Amino acid sequence: MNFNKILVRPLLVSLTFIAVAKGQQKIEFSNIPKNLKINEIQVLGTHNSYARPVDPLVLAYGDSLISKMMGAYLSSMPKTKLEEFKEYHPNGMSMAEGLKYDHPPFPDQLNAGLRNLEIDVYYDPTGNRFSDPAAYRYFKEKGVANLAPYHKEGLDKPGFKVLHIADFDFRTHYPTLKDALTALKTWSDENPNHIPIFIQLEAKDSGIPVFPHPTTVLKFDETAFDALDAEILSVLGKDKLISPDEVRGNYQTLKEAVLAKNWPEVNKSRGKFIFLLLPSAGGGNDAQSPYVKNHPGLKNRVMFMQSTPNDDYAAFLLLDNAIVRQEDIKKYVNMGYMVRTRSDIETYEAKVNDYTRAKAAFDSGAQVISTDFYKKGNGYGTSYVVKLPGGGVARLNPVNAPKKNK
Repeated sequence: MNFNKILVRPLLVSLTFIAVAKGQQKIEFSNIPKNLKINEIQVLGTHNSYARPVDPLVLAYGDSLISKMMGAYLSSMPKTKLEEFKEYHPNGMSMAEGLKYDHPPFPDQLNAGLRNLEIDVYYDPTGNRFSDPAAYRYFKEKGVANLAPYHKEGLDKPGFKVLHIADFDFRTHYPTLKDALTALKTWSDENPNHIPIFIQLEAKDSGIPVFPHPTTVLKFDETAFDALDAEILSVLGKDKLISPDEVRGNYQTLKEAVLAKNWPEVNKSRGKFIFLLLPSAGGGNDAQSPYVKNHPGLKNRVMFMQSTPNDDYAAFLLLDNAIVRQEDIKKYVNMGYMVRTRSDIETYEAKVNDYTRAKAAFDSGAQVISTDFYKKGNGYGTSYVVKLPGGGVARLNPVNAPKKNK
């Protein structure tokens, strides 16, 4: 399949990104429609954007055990849950295959034109919860000394920690959320005219007990979510955030505001971030989540929580399988919702060099598209690379962008 013919042809108007000499501002967006809103653009980003590769020995050992655990888990799953699981994990990839990606630090990704990043966080109100990973403890007890190094700075302090899977996939560019947010703020302050950066933040509240004496992972209750909002605000500040309250405005519910397309304009959102919360199992993806409790319609909250169109706080939908959900995504984007989907899932598309999902994702109109392969070179040796059609940091959304005043 010829990727250039399918994906890189310009659709509507490209949004120009001009890199200039270091120390000067980068100019983003030229020739865009007047009053263009942030739900009317499409950006590309990365999945698990903070991650560094798992130590090979740990990966090989854990992969076999996790495969057995997953087999038993799936065989006991009710049919409806199994169908839902297969929608989000359609290709039966092993854990080792699913982790076959490698991302550089945030500034490198942002300088490359990505405007979406994903961060996984764990709750650690006392510190030291993730300082001694069970995998490394297990192998060191067996005399293995040359395990891949990992950042430990700040792990002993209270605060949210950034990693993928406790005790197993914990190597990260940013051991703490404050580290990650500080990197974002520093880059943003140096590039004040950037378009809004979309940040998926997943609240991880469970582990995979692969190794002996695993870390106890804490659930996200209301206190944890309050602290999470406070930590984001403490580093970035309110002025750098697009909040649910801003979008709701004078509408009774956030959903009403979204259906009225009351998103802020791109040009008035430069230098800002919009956080999209994946609440994991921490209360569920519903109105009973601790993130919504005592905050009806996400009032006074920092992030837009993953929702369904039935929720009164509905604004952000997660529909990762663009092949299955392409028409649904088009419908919801046209209605005004913000949608994240994926151009590749668990590295399968890179393995077989298949752009079918990437084309479906871009054509769906989802505002946020995540990939693990935005640059050349992957662990499979294929030529698979995902680029935003037309190039640049963003493009006009092919589903709901205005067609006049280009």
